[in-house]
Order: sequence, then C-alpha cells, then structure tokens
Amino acid sequence: MLSLLHENLPHLIHAYGYWVVAGLVALECVGLPLPGETALISAAIYAGTTHKLGIVPVVASAATAAVLGGMLGFWIGRAAGYPLALRYGRYVGLTESQLKLGQYMFLRHGGKIVFFSRFIALLRAVAAFLAGANRMDWPRFLLFNTAGGVVWAGLFGTGAYLLGRQVRHIEGPVGIALLAVVVALVIAGALFLRHHHAELQAQAERAFPGSLRPPERAAGE
Repeated sequence: MLSLLHENLPHLIHAYGYWVVAGLVALECVGLPLPGETALISAAIYAGTTHKLGIVPVVASAATAAVLGGMLGFWIGRAAGYPLALRYGRYVGLTESQLKLGQYMFLRHGGKIVFFSRFIALLRAVAAFLAGANRMDWPRFLLFNTAGGVVWAGLFGTGAYLLGRQVRHIEGPVGIALLAVVVALVIAGALFLRHHHAELQAQAERAFPGSLRPPERAAGE
C-alpha cells in the first residue's frame, strides 16, 4: 500500500496539488505511517521544475496541515492514550509512578521533543500523541507544535524548491544521520534515567502529588 502510494505520488501531486500535500502531512502528524515529508519535498520539486504549483502555497499547506494534524494527534493522546495507560497500564508493567515520570519529562522537555520531532520521520508521527498522553500543557504544546510545523515545512519545502532533484541525493544520508543522532540521544537518555531515576522520580512525585486517578475512581477501588 505504502509502496504503491510512493510510486503514484508524482501523479497525485500533478492531479490534486496542494490537497495531496496537506492530506498526507496531516494524517502523518496524527499518527499514521504515511509519506508526508516525501509529499512536501516532491511537491516543492514539482513547483520548482514546472512552476505549475507555487512554492508559497506548497509550504503553507504543509505547515498548516502539520499544525492541525499535530493538534488532533495531541487530543487523541489526551482523550484515549492517557485514560488507557492509567486504567490498564499496570497490566503491562506501566505503574502510576512511571506515568508521573513521563508527565514530568514532558513538563520539563516536552517543548524540545515536540519541536525537533518534526525533523525525524520516526518521531513525527507519534510525538503529538505522546505529548497528549503525557498530559503536556496545551498552550505550550500549541506553541512548539506550531513553531515546529512552520520551520519544518519552510526549511524542507524551500530547500527542495531551490535544490530541485538534487535534494533526492542528500535526503537519504541526512535521514540516516538524523536517525543516528536520535538513537544516540535515546541511549544517552536511557543511561541518564537509569543513573538519576530515584531523583527524577522524587521530582515527579513533588510535581504530581497524590493519585493520578479521579477521586471517585480511586475511592471505588
């Protein structure tokens, strides 16, 4: 399915233009594994080589879709991911203390995670959902989600427009390099959490004292 979509992407852009870019970017940011970034780059190259699309509307449609898709992904995480984790997390080893730690990390570093995840394919599809599931503050999420979507669309769209098809030769190596950076950061983060787990857990407990469950549910259990 995805390979077929990739193969037909140029034809879809030729036929439907900005709507294809907006749709794929929005759905990717909601959490679906779709080629939103590839659609943006392909449309920008198409705009630069044929001038049948304008680069400003291409970037604007991608940025708007990224912001809106991220907002929807956030609220899905807030409405579904958090209650499910709270209710059933203990069955898979996810304790309330661990949920508090996740919320605390998003409280401290959620803005950076949301912003920079825009540039990492593996994170772009899940960052908004995780931000919602970890109860990140909505105004803060909105700020970094908007900033990340606009900067990402502007850099990738304008870069592809100016470089044309040459961007295809650097897209792969750049993606691999970014993935390597993410893996290194994940490993470093895991080591940091291991060495400072007790301290961070205590800080999370101070930030979120008491039970995370609603009073009526906690009283009934």
